[in-house]
Amino acid sequence: MVNRQFWLSQLEKAFTRHSVIWLSGVRRSGKTFLCQSLPKVKYLDCELPGTRRMLEDPESFLSEQSGKTLILDEIHRLGNPSELLKIASDHFKNVRIIATGSSTLGASKKFRDTLTGRKADVWLTPIIAQDLKDFGQMSLEHRLLRGGLPPFFMAKQHDEKAFTEWMDGFWSKDIQELFRLEKRYSFQKFVELLHIQSGGIFEATSFAKPCEASRATINNYLGILEATFLVHILRPFHTARANEITNAPKVYAFDTGFVCHYRGWKDLRPEDKGILWEHFVLNELQARLQIRTFNYWRDKQKHEVDIIISRPKKPPIAIECKWRANSFDDSSIVPFLRAYPQATVFVVTTDTPHPYTRRIAGTIVHFTGLENCLAQLIKEQ
Repeated sequence: MVNRQFWLSQLEKAFTRHSVIWLSGVRRSGKTFLCQSLPKVKYLDCELPGTRRMLEDPESFLSEQSGKTLILDEIHRLGNPSELLKIASDHFKNVRIIATGSSTLGASKKFRDTLTGRKADVWLTPIIAQDLKDFGQMSLEHRLLRGGLPPFFMAKQHDEKAFTEWMDGFWSKDIQELFRLEKRYSFQKFVELLHIQSGGIFEATSFAKPCEASRATINNYLGILEATFLVHILRPFHTARANEITNAPKVYAFDTGFVCHYRGWKDLRPEDKGILWEHFVLNELQARLQIRTFNYWRDKQKHEVDIIISRPKKPPIAIECKWRANSFDDSSIVPFLRAYPQATVFVVTTDTPHPYTRRIAGTIVHFTGLENCLAQLIKEQ
């Protein structure tokens, strides 16, 4: 059994805040396995009719579970899942519950209460750097090519059919059960095109014709994909300066393995690694900081900074992702630093074991590995 130490510690920390945890993450990211690796838990699969009948009277059921830790897997299959969690949080605090789902809690009308203030949220992302040790020290390049869903990452051979089957399951179980969409072809074509241009500027109109859908439908699809963690939207950081882009989001696919699948990459060329590293760094930030709100910066001359963390009443944090330190070109960061000289700037690479700094446009820029960057950001939280 693989014990994913970082995620187990996240669950234990969450239980110190609330007795109810909402564990979210895409299908097959390892939610069930993670929960079952906790000691002395009672696992209940809400996809089973017998489990659903057992939970029809939440008060009676919970009164018999004193002192236990319950796993309510796929809780959205219940008729009124938020009612059970609300009753547990308010009246049965001696019962610890981890409820799992493949979307944000408010994504479906089934969740009539988002339980604000009554639950702790843990978002299980695809495999992070710390997981690589737990899975046996497989290489970063293997992780980029195969992706971060454990079954794909651990498979002995690359299986294109497995990616197709996963997407079929995503459509039938996540999308149909939660959102009741009708046009399968349009939706899946949109997903394919998003992965092919993942990390690029999003413009809904450019997808409308190939997906045979209206611009409004495309925007609706994007909202659904964001709610189900299949894509991450980075909106422009700006302070209303005339030269800044203010309304063109960038969209990233959730997993490098699916990016490689849709782009037809069976081996990684040197030129492929940069964009995949950018995806991996974003995934790492999301996992370790447990936040989804990141930005990027771009001006009208197309100078761009990969990731921006904006902070109320504080200078922004800028992160440039480079596979190799010697590929860094300061031509994009200089215009940003002229606009935001007080910003904290990291250039995160795979080949900087020992951090160092350079002064660029009058600002100290930190060249560092990913782990050191994360350590600094966690201190800032």
